[in-house]
This record gives sequence, C-alpha cells and structure tokens, in this order.
Amino acid sequence: MKKALTRLGVRPLSIKRASIAMYEAEINAVIHGHGGVAVVHIFPDSVMIEIIDHGPGIPDVEQAMTEGFSTAPDSARAMGFGAGMGLPNIKKQVDLLEIDTKMGEGTKVTMHIRF
Repeated sequence: MKKALTRLGVRPLSIKRASIAMYEAEINAVIHGHGGVAVVHIFPDSVMIEIIDHGPGIPDVEQAMTEGFSTAPDSARAMGFGAGMGLPNIKKQVDLLEIDTKMGEGTKVTMHIRF
C-alpha cells in the first residue's frame, strides 16, 4: 500500500497515517484474530483499508478502545506487544473507523484516510 500511495503522489503525512493504522490493525488481527486478510481500496482522494479476521471477536468494543486496555496473551507481551494502544492509535490516524465484530465469528476493521 505504501509504495502504491507513494507512486500516486500522495502526501507523506497521509501515507504515514495510513501505514500506522494498517500496521496496528494487522498486528491486532495476528495477535487476537489468529491472522486475517487485508483489503486496500485506493481512491483519488482517500484510501480505505479493511482488515478481516476470523478470530473470537471483541466482547466490548468500547472497552477495547480505551488506552491501556489489552487482552493480549503473555506470549505477545513478551514480544513487546499488548500495550492496549492498537485501536486507540488507529482512531487517532484515520478519518473514519468502523468495527464490525461478532463473537465466535471474527472482526472486520474498516479505516478511511482522506488525502
């Protein structure tokens, strides 16, 4: 995504915002959703990033959005992850954030960044 946005002449600040948001969502999908899929749609004035996993779902999205709240396992914390900043960091970087989660089925995080 970063290379494509750079080739299209998108401002570095917009590329940085999209990259941070995508990274945080990808890490969450790996740690909590046991992997997933990233879908990126690039438009002339924005980018839409979807991260879709088939993990356990988020029991309380509002609580998960709280800085410092984490359900990361000790194995993730041992690697330096699990500080509870993933979703709050995403929210700070995007213009629109949608979280669709179903317990036992997975989570879809959709992020829109305008250029």
